[in-house]
Amino acid sequence: MDPLSATLSALADPTRRAILARLSTGEASVSELAEPFDMSLVAVSKHLKVLEKAGLISKGREAQWRPCRLEAEPLRRVDDWLETYRRFWSERLDRLEAYAATLRAGRKDDGSSE
Repeated sequence: MDPLSATLSALADPTRRAILARLSTGEASVSELAEPFDMSLVAVSKHLKVLEKAGLISKGREAQWRPCRLEAEPLRRVDDWLETYRRFWSERLDRLEAYAATLRAGRKDDGSSE
């Protein structure tokens, strides 16, 4: 699987997105990441493996503590890929705004109220 597809696949799950949101505030252990979820540590660990395989997180080792941390590079690739669509929608909205302005100007010319 290509890196972008792996990232998008990992992001498809709401639990994994919530884990990434938590890691955006700083490192956390598996047990800290598991706290808000009604699932076992094994289930959370499976989600972490998917995120790690996609390159979205890394695991460190500090004595007995194994912190997970967010790796943002795959998210930058997603953002770069989305840029094309962002421009597409921006252009569409600009055209819609221009059309709406034309309609408003037409109403003013014929004496209609807005």
